[in-house]
Formats: sequence, C-alpha cells, structure tokens
Amino acid sequence: MAEHTAMELDVKQADIPLERDLFMRTLIRELSGLLEEMIGLDEASGFISVVGQNIGSEIDQTYRHALKVPRLNRQQVSQVLVDLKHRINGDFYIIEQDDEKIVLGNRSCPFAEKVKDRPSLCMMTSNVFGTITAENLGYAKVALDKSIAKGDSECHVVVYLQATDEADTSDGLEYFGAGS
Repeated sequence: MAEHTAMELDVKQADIPLERDLFMRTLIRELSGLLEEMIGLDEASGFISVVGQNIGSEIDQTYRHALKVPRLNRQQVSQVLVDLKHRINGDFYIIEQDDEKIVLGNRSCPFAEKVKDRPSLCMMTSNVFGTITAENLGYAKVALDKSIAKGDSECHVVVYLQATDEADTSDGLEYFGAGS
C-alpha cells in the first residue's frame, strides 16, 4: 500500500506540461485538423464559422449587458474587438479606423502555437468580429489579409463597416445585422 502511495506522488509531481488551456487548444487544433483533412479546408471553415457566429453573438450580448447599452457605437465596437482578444490571450491592436473600416493587427493568436497550419481556425476571428460589428453597426465585411495560421508573423484584419469600392474588391466574408 505504501508503494502505491509513493507511485501516486511521483506521478503527481512529474513535470508534465499539461493544463486545461493547453489541453483545450490541442483539442481544438486536432478537431480542426481532422475536419480540414476529412472534408477540406472550405467545409471545415464553414463549420468553424457557425461556431464563431454563435460565440460572437454571445460575446456581443455580454459586452452590451456589461456596458448597459442597447447597441455599441463604432468606437465601442473597435474597443470590444481588441478587448475580447486580450481577454483570451491574443495581442490585437488597432492600426487605423474611420467610418469605413477598422484595421487591426495581431502579434499573438489566442490559439498560440496550435494555430500553425490550421487556417480554418481563423474563421473564429472572422465570425466573432463580423457578428459583433454587424449586429451593432448593421454591416461588416472581414478580410483576413495575413494570418499567423498561414505562416505570417502577424495577423492583419480589415473590418469594413460599409460596402464601398475598397470593400467590394477585397476578399472576405460579409455579415449583416439582424436589422439589416
């Protein structure tokens, strides 16, 4: 019996880099990788998009409730996009913003190293940003010009706030608010 207890202590004290956050990021990486392999990148991105839209709606409601506002204005939307990513260990920052677009950079993905070679996971950012922006401002088109997942050193995300010539020629996904 003493031998069993000593072995338990050895296992519990072992230097194993495993905790909830790493486990969850690894799980998401493996799920997205399996989807990408089994059904292709476009379809995997579609499934992740639905999850991102649902999470975006929930996050949007959480911020509106916390800020006690029925809708976020443009300034609040840009602050929320940066803040939510910081809360989940991303390092997003605003490069520029005006009435037509919000341009963001990112030095660190919330999925950390687990995002490498998993571009479908970028649909989380696109859909969370697109959903929050469109629900509050009526429209969004999110273009992911660069991404850490694809091997870039940083992400570069443009959130168009209205359909314009620049938005029309940019690759990206469009989002429409419930009132649009």
